[in-house]
Amino acid sequence: MPIRLSSRALSGLLASALVILPAAPAALAASPAPVEAAHGMVVTAQRLASEVGVEVLRQGGNAVDAAVAVGYALAVTYPTAGNLGGGGFMTVRMADGRTGFLDFRERAPQAASRDMYLGPDGKPVAGLSTDGWLAAGVPGSVSGLETARERFGTKGRAELIAPALRLARDGFTLSPGDGESFAEASADLAKDPAARLIYVRPNGSPLQAGDRLVQPDLAAVLQAVSDGGASAFYEGDAARRIVEGSQKGGGILEMEDFKRYRTRELEPVRCGYRELEILSAPPPSSGGTVICQILNTVEAYPLKDAGYGSAQGVHWMTEAMRFAFRDRNQELGDPDFVRNPVERLTSDAYAGAIRARIDDRRAGVSEGLAPVSGEKAETTHYSIVDAAGNAVAVTTTLNGSFGARVVAPGTGILLNNEMDDFTMKPGVPNLYGLVQGEANAIAPGKTPLSSMSPTIVLKDGRPLMVLGTPGGSRIITAVVETFLNVVEYGMDVQEAVDAPRIHHQWLPDRIALEPRALSPDTQRVLREMGHRVEEDADWPVWGEAAAILVGAPRLDAEPAGPGERHLFGAIDSRARAGAAVGY
Repeated sequence: MPIRLSSRALSGLLASALVILPAAPAALAASPAPVEAAHGMVVTAQRLASEVGVEVLRQGGNAVDAAVAVGYALAVTYPTAGNLGGGGFMTVRMADGRTGFLDFRERAPQAASRDMYLGPDGKPVAGLSTDGWLAAGVPGSVSGLETARERFGTKGRAELIAPALRLARDGFTLSPGDGESFAEASADLAKDPAARLIYVRPNGSPLQAGDRLVQPDLAAVLQAVSDGGASAFYEGDAARRIVEGSQKGGGILEMEDFKRYRTRELEPVRCGYRELEILSAPPPSSGGTVICQILNTVEAYPLKDAGYGSAQGVHWMTEAMRFAFRDRNQELGDPDFVRNPVERLTSDAYAGAIRARIDDRRAGVSEGLAPVSGEKAETTHYSIVDAAGNAVAVTTTLNGSFGARVVAPGTGILLNNEMDDFTMKPGVPNLYGLVQGEANAIAPGKTPLSSMSPTIVLKDGRPLMVLGTPGGSRIITAVVETFLNVVEYGMDVQEAVDAPRIHHQWLPDRIALEPRALSPDTQRVLREMGHRVEEDADWPVWGEAAAILVGAPRLDAEPAGPGERHLFGAIDSRARAGAAVGY
């Protein structure tokens, strides 16, 4: 049953989002207006993929059809995170009331072992879980997209793959935003012969705006999938070439790993917020559970009364984050391997027990925090709503930027470095600084714990918001803050995704701030309360939220006209290659 929170608690809860906004009101005015449309909306981190999705909607496809076409298109146009060599999650809410959650996350190979990334001294070996073939899990994207199409779509496979196939075969010209993504990764991509042929100029310099990216090997894989479906990928030439590349490169992927792969269909995590219902990601994602736990914990605090940008409001919110991420990192994992106490973690009683341990005036201490009771962020998110009211939220990933930065020869497929999301060793941080426990230890066939949080918000049983973001462990707090910005503070959806953010993840014990998120005075008060507060100059790489608001430009605004249903889409202004496109 949905968790129902009190009106008093929720009015305070939402106010916490405002503490992440710039002190000057003019900062909000800097956001462009959201994109408005009457029939359908697609928001992705790459403009060509957005256009592909909208064209599917124009041609009579539903939101899931568009999501499948976008997924394949991103594998071509957004190689930093879009992929056939990675995986992801999809949250679905159909107009007829059906809901679903698809887990097509990467899985550990059968040859994986608990201590595979530890050296003779028992410590993690730098780079083993992030760079090269040994870092790769079994990819799930093709299985996930095909499962979604078969379960919820209306269009044929070939029709939905055709746009991506054309973009791979004929190529496309890189925009400035596209070109920026190659600068940081080109040195590593140049080390891999197959990757260098695709993503690096002949003179060794990074691809730049104006260059044309043509990917004939990837086109051949897409054609095979178009002709033969998921089995053509998992039992055919693509899998064979990936396995050969893995074995030559020191990895452990085998054909049997590909033949075993299946997408899981799970029930979304649900919780209530005022008159709204939230559908989000269940384990093996921690996203939905932690989002609901944060909301439930802060329900009793008068955050709105404390005031926008107040130290008190930030304190309450980050203390809730501290406990929620402690539980995330210690108790959650693949549901096929561990029991996830989702009901307990999202209960009112548990939230009350956490609040009893929060001092209103002093920061808590993460180290040694005992239980109350017995992904560099190269992920991408896209949101879609169609004319019938079907809604889809999809988050996919390679984990690090360009994943493991290796390409299987003859495939054009970048492989993920998702194995780093497992617990390498309890107490040792991963790529995102997360310090995790035994529940997320490596095991053959196991899915690593994720923070990806594709989320759909319902009002009166109909989609109101579709949202999500990349950002590794910061995905969860960014989704919470975007939601709160819209619901409590009356921001339009573009202002909500652009607003600066804060984050606390238990360990390291600090409040991380996007630059200019909090005034110097507010930061000073928080430090006097015992918080470690640090601005993160590199925060923009954690951006690129994609959200849709249904009905009116702001939650408290009147609809455009009697009986009219308008859609308002926003891609994070941090994402220069992205676009919200509607019709």
